Amino acid sequence: MNLAEGVQIVSFGILAVMMLGTALGVVLLSNIVHSAFLLAGVFISISGLYILLNADFVAAAQILVYVGAVNVLILFAIMLVNKREDFSELPGRWIRKAATGVVCFGLFALLGTMVLVTPWSIDTTSPVIDNTVVALGEHFFSDYLLPFELASVLLLMAMVGAIILARRDFIPEIVARQDTVSTPLTLPERPRELATLKGGNEEEN
Repeated sequence: MNLAEGVQIVSFGILAVMMLGTALGVVLLSNIVHSAFLLAGVFISISGLYILLNADFVAAAQILVYVGAVNVLILFAIMLVNKREDFSELPGRWIRKAATGVVCFGLFALLGTMVLVTPWSIDTTSPVIDNTVVALGEHFFSDYLLPFELASVLLLMAMVGAIILARRDFIPEIVARQDTVSTPLTLPERPRELATLKGGNEEEN
């Protein structure tokens, strides 16, 4: 074993322990803000594993997209709608826990089986890829063109749906009726009936 192999093994062990520890923190901690920060640690650990696999572009995309965009968006969403409520026991909670345990055990068994049946021997006959960006681009626009385009359409639909859900008709400065109730945790909205009545009064005048 030379130095490079030893460094790779030690790095893999550190990244694996870091990924498992942060992943357990995401699902076990009660503070959702701490869970969101630990989720960034999971993403960074995965990018480190990509670097060990010589997938430099995928590692950079992992950090830029997931840590720099998705995780930051999750943190903003948590801090904007961080409404504190008293915890109340739900009826039939043990059924949800049992179903969650069965699903998690099934996923663990599936992944464990995949790890055991996958041939992990290194193929030394395949050529070494010098530029991974070019290779990924060729696969994206040849072999995986349809899934790539479907993913882009799905993201576009999600963005349009988020815009529609976020659109609000705000209450005017002078309100004739006191039918609306606003709290510090919700944005005020104009009721549809109030908007209809106001439009009808303006037409009559």
